[in-house]
Amino acid sequence: MRLRLLLLCTAMLPLSGCYLMQAARGQLDLNARRVPVPTVLSSPDTRPEVARRLALAARIRDYASAELGLPDNASYRSYADLGRPFVVWNVYAAPAYSVDPRTWCFPVAGCVAYRGYFAEAAARSFARRLEMRGYDVAVGGVPAYSTLGHFADPLLSTMLAWDDAELASLVFHELAHQVAYAPGDTTFNEGFASVVEEEGVRRWLAAEQRAGEVAAHERRVADRRALAARVAETRERLRRLYSRRQPAESLAAAKAAEFTNLRAALAARWPGTSLLERPLNNAVLLEVSTYGDCVPALAARLAVVGGDLRRFYVLVRRLAKASAAERRTACAAA
Repeated sequence: MRLRLLLLCTAMLPLSGCYLMQAARGQLDLNARRVPVPTVLSSPDTRPEVARRLALAARIRDYASAELGLPDNASYRSYADLGRPFVVWNVYAAPAYSVDPRTWCFPVAGCVAYRGYFAEAAARSFARRLEMRGYDVAVGGVPAYSTLGHFADPLLSTMLAWDDAELASLVFHELAHQVAYAPGDTTFNEGFASVVEEEGVRRWLAAEQRAGEVAAHERRVADRRALAARVAETRERLRRLYSRRQPAESLAAAKAAEFTNLRAALAARWPGTSLLERPLNNAVLLEVSTYGDCVPALAARLAVVGGDLRRFYVLVRRLAKASAAERRTACAAA
């Protein structure tokens, strides 16, 4: 496996140089830390809380394949303690007067709307370089990511800190990326995984007879979709604004006014959102839209097939092989 990863990264070096080297080192380190979950559970050195969370994660993993039709493979059947709060830090960027993302292209994954770094300092250093070139930039830590089935992704210590429903969300979401993936279409891929995550958690909580938590999950889903819709409204207004020809001073003032209005709306309805913890800009909006824009339309497609996840996967795989224009149309058809 180590040789496989090094050969892949060597082939990609002409495209992305040092970035791919840090990615290779990070993935190798993560792979080296993996320990089978049963081994961790049987070790007398394992802290009781870690053992409890891993036992729960093992049940969630079994449910994912048995009941949700997600891949039954070695992913999320081992554990890696990373000793840090996030596995990677993603950097998003957009031009100062555009809501379209800066993208980076790689073999296999295609063009993606962010770059992930295993070290926060490296992510923030890259973000500063982008800012110096005039980009709006956002940096956010993530607790998990998928290698799309190329490697046996482990459960991570960064995942165990979340509550039970969020832990299940992470497992279902990342496994969904192994079901269908459209190279170069981050919004479609994350939208699909988010729909599987939402539906999967709904069913898992019901199967676990945690009715009260089902209601809380439904509220969280509705709240997240409403926030994404509000952000989408601002992005659309900014898109129209940026298309106009007007003096730079006027454009900057109008942009600032839009973000002031958005901040006020977030503070009023979503006072606990992490978006309020940093300055708002075009790139911050991308973090939300990447995961939310395609969700309503794909959720509607799941409803059309009566909630049958396997039939839904067939539809999504077909869309993943279609043209980017067809996927944009599908995502807009909510």
